[in-house]
Amino acid sequence: MSHTLPPTLPPQAAPPAPRTGPALLGIALGYFMVLLDTTVLSVAEPDLARSLGSSTVGLQWVVTGYTVAFGALLLSAGAVGDRYGAHRVFRAGVAAFGAGSLLSVCAPGLWTLVGLRAVLGVAAAACVPSSMAMITRLYPEPARRARAVAVWAAVSGAALAAGPIAGGLLVALAGWRAVFVVNVPLAVVVLALVAGPSVRCPRGERRIDWGGQLAACAALALTTDALIAFGAHAAVHGAWSAAGAVAAGALFARRERRSASPVLVPAVLRAPGMAPMLAAGAAVGFALTAVLFVLPLFLQATRGYGTVAAGAAFLPLTLPTAVNPLLVTGRLVARLGPDRPVRAGLALLVAAGGVMAGAAGAGAPYPVLAVGLCAAGCGVSLALPALTTAVITLAPPGSAGAAGGLLNAVRQLGATLGVAVLGAFVAVHPSARGAACGLLLPAPACALAVVLSLVLRAARSRRAGA
Repeated sequence: MSHTLPPTLPPQAAPPAPRTGPALLGIALGYFMVLLDTTVLSVAEPDLARSLGSSTVGLQWVVTGYTVAFGALLLSAGAVGDRYGAHRVFRAGVAAFGAGSLLSVCAPGLWTLVGLRAVLGVAAAACVPSSMAMITRLYPEPARRARAVAVWAAVSGAALAAGPIAGGLLVALAGWRAVFVVNVPLAVVVLALVAGPSVRCPRGERRIDWGGQLAACAALALTTDALIAFGAHAAVHGAWSAAGAVAAGALFARRERRSASPVLVPAVLRAPGMAPMLAAGAAVGFALTAVLFVLPLFLQATRGYGTVAAGAAFLPLTLPTAVNPLLVTGRLVARLGPDRPVRAGLALLVAAGGVMAGAAGAGAPYPVLAVGLCAAGCGVSLALPALTTAVITLAPPGSAGAAGGLLNAVRQLGATLGVAVLGAFVAVHPSARGAACGLLLPAPACALAVVLSLVLRAARSRRAGA
């Protein structure tokens, strides 16, 4: 009996690897859009105040309406992405950001704008943790993922660099409303780039404590309102808000103790070395906000700068944040670990506060102020990438996402409280003296974070040697 061999089939080519570049560009542009909105409004503050008849208190709420919602909801935004699919949450956040920006252009009054800024903060919180989950899905190989995350992270520096300059140009051309127009085409481009199937993420079963999240938002918002009210000498208003903040904080703590899915993951909070890193994140947020909120008012009201000149004046601050993370900080963290770059960044922020406050108070020429701005930019670009590495490294296995969300939340908390506290100095002393006090105030917070880091590190070393 003869056996006939089957015909030899031509080898099949391996399926082509999916194109991930456009999707990564879309994710990075979404992050750029969110971060741009935290800085682009800074130089528009005086024009906004004139247009809507706003006081310093109103300007504080325009800024903090965004950061309160953004910071508080970052605590649970990662869980929402895990539950419903990160790509769905990201796309919904981008679409809401574009729509909210378009409505902000048409805002008829101050408090309508504050409410819309809160909507933008909610949308921003939906975008940031989901973008990291999408990158993980796109780049499962560690080496490619590391390069993708580096690109994604570098965008934050570009957004910080572009914000004040873009804001100054837009305000000079068409007033403060123009700073919101730019988000609309950006949102459309982002949605087009992430529309493909390569970024789809599966749904999960993670539970979300919505009641605890609402209590956290209420506590942060009421605390902010109390600080703003006390700064404006509205003692009764401030007392009621402070009492409400205490009540909301107590409710949040009670729910956290009883919740099967707490907003704050206990294992992350108890991780050795985590507390000083979170404190450092809050201090950096405080310091950066001091510059972005106080300095535009000072330069335009006291020094007579126009919006374009005020935006350009921030270049010594913003350029290091666009360049240093990839060229300097990454290499330092790889060689030395994250602790020393974090402390060096905080020390630079302390020195920068002193230089800028001295320059503002003494009426020194701009080059002196530029030295302080450059030191602040170098400090931020040293501290923030190193903090991200430290927090993710210290987090227990399986909780890196929760740790990253917590770091971003405390940064926004520091920024929110910074605007609330620093606005009081500007309102009481709307002059060079008020600007000097506002620029100097974050220096003790950064110094305290350095001391806390050193003390806790020494305590850990003693326990390890015992």
